Amino acid sequence: MSAPDPAPEDGSSANRPADDRRAPYDPMPHGPPEVGVGPWRGEWPDDERLDPELLRDGDRRNVVDRYRYWRMAAIVADLDTRRHPFHVAIENWEHDFNIGTIVRTANAFLAREVHIVGNKRWNRRGAMVTDRYQHVRHHPDVAALRAHLPAGVTLVGVDNLPGSDHLETMILPRDVCLLFGQEGPGLSEQAREYCDRTVCIAQFGSTRSVNASIAAGIAMHAWIRAHADLEGDAAWRG
Repeated sequence: MSAPDPAPEDGSSANRPADDRRAPYDPMPHGPPEVGVGPWRGEWPDDERLDPELLRDGDRRNVVDRYRYWRMAAIVADLDTRRHPFHVAIENWEHDFNIGTIVRTANAFLAREVHIVGNKRWNRRGAMVTDRYQHVRHHPDVAALRAHLPAGVTLVGVDNLPGSDHLETMILPRDVCLLFGQEGPGLSEQAREYCDRTVCIAQFGSTRSVNASIAAGIAMHAWIRAHADLEGDAAWRG
């Protein structure tokens, strides 16, 4: 059950405090004039999933309306009941700035887990705090990632390599881990050795490759098109 709708707020931007106006990092610039909702008005609802501080101060987080006023732990618990069986892994040898964006996309498509392979520290800026709601694991190398993945999960590398299958002409396995290399060099030699197969994204222009975070979004969406439940309220628009 979603949190009850808050009481209507005054829509006048002239009377709105500065901290109530749209945040500069708002990911939906063409949405409502402010991010989220203000303090709860009236008697507080009796729902243990709701956070008293958010009810008191308002909820300006980057979450869909379904989760307004919810505690972070309650959101994660609810997401855990619906996560998709695909995993996403990213090699992190050069502190790639794309990693945060890939984590955010994995959260949007509700991946089971995200795996950082290589350096433990990664650039979180692009994640826009979505990593708080996503299970993110670290592995020192691809061998450790392979050992961690449950039996039956296919490790699929995504890179424009000779012999790779066209993503556009295949259906990804339902139980899969999509492995992405660094921006520029792509998958490491070790990653190629451990992958069960590799797939590429068809290109027709002059550039040698698309941005790593774009490639990740395309690949994850290919899984969504093949396997996700799009009926009812299983999917929503922000």
